Amino acid sequence: MEQALPGFRDFYPDSCAVRNHLLRNFCRVTRTFGFEEFDGPLLEPLDLFVEKSGEEIISQLFNFTDRGGRAVALRPELTPTLARMIAARASSLKRPIRWCNVGEHFRYERPQKGRLRAFWQMNADLLGEGGVSADAEIIALLVSVFRGVGLGADDFVIRISDRRLWLDFLAWIGLSGEQMPSFLEIIDRFEREGSRELKKKLAELSPNLGPELFAAINDLRQCRTLEDIQNAFGEQNLPRVGDWEKLLQLLDDLRLMPFIQIDLGIVRGLAYYTGFVFEAFERSGQGRALAGGGRYDDLLEKLHKTPLPACGFAIGDVTLGLLLQEKQLIPAYKAAPHVFVIFSDENRKAALSICQDLRDRGISLCYDLRGESSFSKQLKEAGRSGASFALFVGTDELTSGNFTLKNLSSGSMQTLTANELFGAFD
Repeated sequence: MEQALPGFRDFYPDSCAVRNHLLRNFCRVTRTFGFEEFDGPLLEPLDLFVEKSGEEIISQLFNFTDRGGRAVALRPELTPTLARMIAARASSLKRPIRWCNVGEHFRYERPQKGRLRAFWQMNADLLGEGGVSADAEIIALLVSVFRGVGLGADDFVIRISDRRLWLDFLAWIGLSGEQMPSFLEIIDRFEREGSRELKKKLAELSPNLGPELFAAINDLRQCRTLEDIQNAFGEQNLPRVGDWEKLLQLLDDLRLMPFIQIDLGIVRGLAYYTGFVFEAFERSGQGRALAGGGRYDDLLEKLHKTPLPACGFAIGDVTLGLLLQEKQLIPAYKAAPHVFVIFSDENRKAALSICQDLRDRGISLCYDLRGESSFSKQLKEAGRSGASFALFVGTDELTSGNFTLKNLSSGSMQTLTANELFGAFD
């Protein structure tokens, strides 16, 4: 029997309900923050992703040459598409721009728990505002998304760091601008690789500093307060602390500090980040990463010559869905009709007309498609269907104009006129 390709999923009704629960919550929460939904093509020119991430991204993509001879790829992320779309209408878009999206993405990498080749991702981006109020707003949105699916401060934490602060630090200890990207990549791997391997890489990049460099970087990674950060820089003047103070004050004003932790060990591997960066992690258990984002003020100018400050985040459905299932926070969605209509074959025409009237009013319903079963058999089928109510449309009901509605949970019965019936489910 044929199966789905490795890293791809079949969404049976129960798993589709889980996915749609996450996506509906995201759309609901982003609307409360004034965000507008947008979308772009699943298939894009390969150069769109290479221009942003470099040639090394190609090995991570589903890419091919189409019949027109164009090099194309299934989208692994939405940021390049967003940048292209914003640049095309930058002069006419009202600032700040608040856009969000839910859609499927693809990466050709080894499938493992929490990471697949095809996944649904939720993106939110705020563009056109360079102040820290935008960073606070995007972090507040992320917290609200998690809270919207039932997670609390005991379940997740947003770990905030600062690429600009790291660049200031690396310059302070004497590294050149050309060296800094490589050092940031090493710092980003601190939690995933052993200290021996990292010391070796640091020594290769900067033989003169050696263990002293490792110790200095590790000390800054351990900072958890602004005082810790200032102490790590010694007597060095640190203007960036002012931005940190503003950001933390805004997050406190929004009552979000129980969800926040300063953690300069977060660097984010993508080179286009320019300021505050953050990742959301599960607090207990496996400590899984749930989401990530940050400020990327230079990307639109780099890609499309359109200077525009921006910040945003992305959440994948795979890891978040696993966490919610483990914590039993997925509602039990019942794929069942609200009403099961019971009628005899001789009354089919009138009954089907009533069914259509109810459906026109948005009421979900089913009935016995064979039309030959007795009322008792149809009533058993109504129970098996999971319907909340059974509606009887027999000769007596059609003659009197009074219809019997049975609550299948309680067994109670009520008699309703046609007008009452159509209003009973409003």
